Amino acid sequence: MAFVPYALTRSFLFGLDPEQAHDLTLGTLARLQHTPLLCAIAQRRVEDPVTVAGLRFPNRVGLAAGLDKNGRCIDGLGALGFGFIEVGTVTPLPQPGNPRPRMFRLVEAQALINRLGFNNDGLAAFINHVRRATFRQHGGILGLNIGKNANTPIDDAARDYLVALDGVYPHADYVAVNISSPNTAHLRSLQDGDALDALLHALCNRRDGLAAQHGRRVPLFVKIAPDLDEAQVATLAAALQRHAVDGVIATNTTLAREAVAHLPHGQETGGLSGAPLQAASNRVIAQLRSALGIGFPLIGVGGVMSAADAVAKLEAGADLVQLYTGFIYAGPTLVTQAAQALKAWGAARGG
Repeated sequence: MAFVPYALTRSFLFGLDPEQAHDLTLGTLARLQHTPLLCAIAQRRVEDPVTVAGLRFPNRVGLAAGLDKNGRCIDGLGALGFGFIEVGTVTPLPQPGNPRPRMFRLVEAQALINRLGFNNDGLAAFINHVRRATFRQHGGILGLNIGKNANTPIDDAARDYLVALDGVYPHADYVAVNISSPNTAHLRSLQDGDALDALLHALCNRRDGLAAQHGRRVPLFVKIAPDLDEAQVATLAAALQRHAVDGVIATNTTLAREAVAHLPHGQETGGLSGAPLQAASNRVIAQLRSALGIGFPLIGVGGVMSAADAVAKLEAGADLVQLYTGFIYAGPTLVTQAAQALKAWGAARGG
């Protein structure tokens, strides 16, 4: 049980610029995570083991990529009760991302808009942080999320993804391939047609080679956008199966603005997350499940603001659930509440 009520912390943090609050939070977690002071915020992890993609997840609730882009706070975040943590997106070379301001709260809608643009310290620093983390040694599952540098031409994107895959593979329980951020120019074009086939072919061939080299197969997940129509989802699902990709993460942030256009900052450029994303994310999850069939690993993310929202992800077809914006608005108690609800949901259905 955490000793610091999140309501007090949130009141302070929401008085700051969103990115300043984000940096302050991560900096504090980085300082606390390997000290006895971590007990002030730690929560007992709900035990609800489930096997997905050959991995034993201690519970079904994870942290989505994007919160800890550099993997600095894996153990601090892991102490909050998550069954799995996904960090990144990391690119081969360091890059500053897009100019500030680039994060905006839409409190009335329980939403965020960000146009960060894969700001990170690069692959070498990322791996150093990941190697120091002990989260995996305590049963947690660690996903490492990879992307391409903004300056790399889209036609050469595979090169960056392969460099990143080589680097993170030995340290990951699964690798997530981000081809759906709206904040890197042309990145989402990798979700379509020949570009998708070429990228998946290259990645899956390299994954098979790395599995032989390291003596273990690390599952490869692809993270997709919510702004796809049913035909696009079906085409993408067929490509995932054709190339023997191990799983899919649905979804990233949305470009849609209908629900927030009337609000301050509602028309800012970037990806919208939080409550307004929920319906689109669940729609894509349901379409993917229909196209992929039972048994294909699927992580649901987008608009999980409550335990009931987490259950809705499983009912739509997801196997696991990730939090991001809901975690910012509701705090760490959402992790425990969602994990308990998903455990009860699974028990009611026999596992």
